[in-house]
Amino acid sequence: MQFSSDNARGATYMVACMVGYVLNDAMIKLASADLGLFQTVFLRGGVISLLIGILAWNRGQLLCRLSKQDWRLLGLRIFGELGGTVCFLMALFNMPLANATAIMQAMPLAVTLAAALFLGEAVGWRRYSAILIGFLGVLVIVRPGTEGFTSYSFWAVGALGFLVLRDLTTRRFSEKLPSVFAVLMTSLAATVMGGVASVAVPWNPVTLQSFLLLTAAAVFLLFGYLFSVMAMRVGEIGFVSPFRYTVLIWAIILGYLVFGDVPDGWMLLGSLIVVGMGSYTFYRERQRRAQEGKPDVPPLAGPSAPSTRP
Repeated sequence: MQFSSDNARGATYMVACMVGYVLNDAMIKLASADLGLFQTVFLRGGVISLLIGILAWNRGQLLCRLSKQDWRLLGLRIFGELGGTVCFLMALFNMPLANATAIMQAMPLAVTLAAALFLGEAVGWRRYSAILIGFLGVLVIVRPGTEGFTSYSFWAVGALGFLVLRDLTTRRFSEKLPSVFAVLMTSLAATVMGGVASVAVPWNPVTLQSFLLLTAAAVFLLFGYLFSVMAMRVGEIGFVSPFRYTVLIWAIILGYLVFGDVPDGWMLLGSLIVVGMGSYTFYRERQRRAQEGKPDVPPLAGPSAPSTRP
């Protein structure tokens, strides 16, 4: 792998993407002090749906005709996204930002394992070993049964399961399903779910500050999505992909500056294990594709709809 200006741009875009995602999480966590979970999902979903709708209209992808297979897959993707969103936000509302973010960094490992088990993708013993060690790193972060354990960690782990379903179904989309349309349908579904569910719980007054926080969260989320697409279009994926783990740096910094959270040694150790094993799986995937003469494409990414933050 050679360093190039394209690699530098791709890495910069990926870092910018992670900054957008963490700022979204921070805004949501701040708003959670005054708003309920489903109320938050509904209000943020309305804003982000409007922004993505404008983007889809500008690209001529606001409406499209899909096959029955793509509609079924899109339905499964939406189900996975909704479950992942609820689980992740439940964890985010009740545990340090950096800890919730760290657990989610096992996502590439979980998707690699699921792709091997359910899609028959070739995974050698090295990557299986990396997956096992990475999941042990998650246990180090969660630390079940210890004084530092919080049951809300399991919500973050549950989010992993739902988002694996989302990413696996995304991989099966046909080329006729535009990225923006898939993300728009998912965002609209989240908005509807949040609105319906919020009827069953008390509705907290929405202050101007809370609404501005959710609006900022939606803007940062769209910012992260756009830069994730840009990052995958330049440079070598094997070089660019590991920069997604810079999200942990920003989560630790924001967690300390905004919420006063200081990560302990166990959380940092577990994060290093997860990041190391995740980076190794990216490296092994690139090596395998090079040996098979396949193009260097985003590992475990679908052709039409890149993964987005819950």
